Amino acid sequence: MSRAALAILLCVILAACAGSLFKNKAAPPTMYRLSAAPKSAPADPAGGVHRADLAVLRPRVRTGLDTDRIAALYPDRRMDYFADVRWSGPLDQVLQELAVQEFHINPDLRNASADVSVFAAAYWLEIEVTDFQAEYPAGGGPPIVHVRLMARIGSAGDRQVLARFEPDVHEAAADNRMTAIVDAYNRAADQALAEIALGAAQTLAGK
Repeated sequence: MSRAALAILLCVILAACAGSLFKNKAAPPTMYRLSAAPKSAPADPAGGVHRADLAVLRPRVRTGLDTDRIAALYPDRRMDYFADVRWSGPLDQVLQELAVQEFHINPDLRNASADVSVFAAAYWLEIEVTDFQAEYPAGGGPPIVHVRLMARIGSAGDRQVLARFEPDVHEAAADNRMTAIVDAYNRAADQALAEIALGAAQTLAGK
């Protein structure tokens, strides 16, 4: 065998070995997304709909929750993440999209949008995420999802804060399966953001 042929053969063997070493055979993680539940339209005591332009800013997320991983908190206060599952994106992005969905359901807030249009909007909403984890009780059993948000709504013209909201929601998972835990997450996040949306609509009514 010539030197050239031998060199080519060695390259092929090395490439095959490298491919087997770096090939990832692990299954990709299961991804979950959150969505707003349909709701009945609230009564409008003023007899008309005030569709205020509202920019939903990207939420600020507490350290440890600023990831696409799904967090669990154990009785010894140890925080970890569920294996092989992810949110559909980083938590700040997921909650921003969910907030816009939630506000579109509310007739008074259908002009809400993500912060790409913040300079064109008359009002802004800022959300801080302080709790967003599945908390396992000391006595065992399925976790309770804890969602706590701190929100404030203000005027874009003078940056004046018009109102603050601090929903603190706990939703128990039906069992310890991941689908049940994510369902509890969805219910808790939906309830917290619905509370903010209702408060924002009442604040902006007539403005």
